[in-house]
Amino acid sequence: MLFNTPIVLLSGCVGFGEEYTRVNGFSNRDAGAICLKGTTLEPRLGNQPHRIYETPEGMLNAIGLQNPGVDKVVSGILPNLDFNETRFIANVSGSSVEEYYEVTRRFDDSPIDAIEINISCPNVKEGGVAFGNDPDMSARVVAACRGVTRKPLITKLSPNQTDIAENARRCIDAGSDAFAVINTLMGMAIDIETRTPVIGNNQGGLSGPAIKPVALLKVHQVHQVCKPHGIPIIGQGGITTAGDAIEFLIAGATAVGIGTALFYDPLVCRKLNRGILDYLQRHKLPSTRQLSGSLSLNQATKTPCPVA
Repeated sequence: MLFNTPIVLLSGCVGFGEEYTRVNGFSNRDAGAICLKGTTLEPRLGNQPHRIYETPEGMLNAIGLQNPGVDKVVSGILPNLDFNETRFIANVSGSSVEEYYEVTRRFDDSPIDAIEINISCPNVKEGGVAFGNDPDMSARVVAACRGVTRKPLITKLSPNQTDIAENARRCIDAGSDAFAVINTLMGMAIDIETRTPVIGNNQGGLSGPAIKPVALLKVHQVHQVCKPHGIPIIGQGGITTAGDAIEFLIAGATAVGIGTALFYDPLVCRKLNRGILDYLQRHKLPSTRQLSGSLSLNQATKTPCPVA
């Protein structure tokens, strides 16, 4: 797929592609692609409140995949999207391999441009262990989705696992065409007066600038696995400025995802596009392709330990 810009608006941050079009000055054309809200087989009401809590340089959220179900999305929402404006990517979520399979199958017979697999969901059949934290389960989900679609598959990797590079290897073998790196980190906030968690679900996903250093490292690690296969990465996690976006590109991302920044600056995409273009011109680079994965690591030097 070709994107008009290297910016991707992230799942859960822009509804089903129409919410921000109500903001004066916003245009979907400023984004190369838009990831729609996480979609399950049946409608979900989501978690009890509170669902969102602002933290220093970040935000906790535990929405709980509130959505109208895949049939409603395919029949009632997708026909109203303007596919001439940008690319639209479905986000498939589920609590079993069978649910991922069925939701992907239904999106395959739709005009959606690509499918993102959210493997950070808990597997209810395995006691609630998140698919994305186990390479075996991750690969099973990707393989199941691969079997029912020829559309590009983007696997959204969780940072809450032991070896994200190994998980990426397994997902590539199972048929993933690309990766989104990273999903949110798990976190908690506590109300000291009531001595209870602020988030109704007790814990939530941490996003925003606070997670950027972790996200950059994970993108670099996954890029080492993806580079020999030519597999692209959407780098995401705390991007708020053009400089942030450029860091992710240098680390190995092919495109960059914007989420939390949209909540306080809905017009951030235009600023990022201008900033990235200015950088390319200053460094005489024809496109972001020459920038992607251009990181040059420092050479470690061996320093002898002093004798006590």
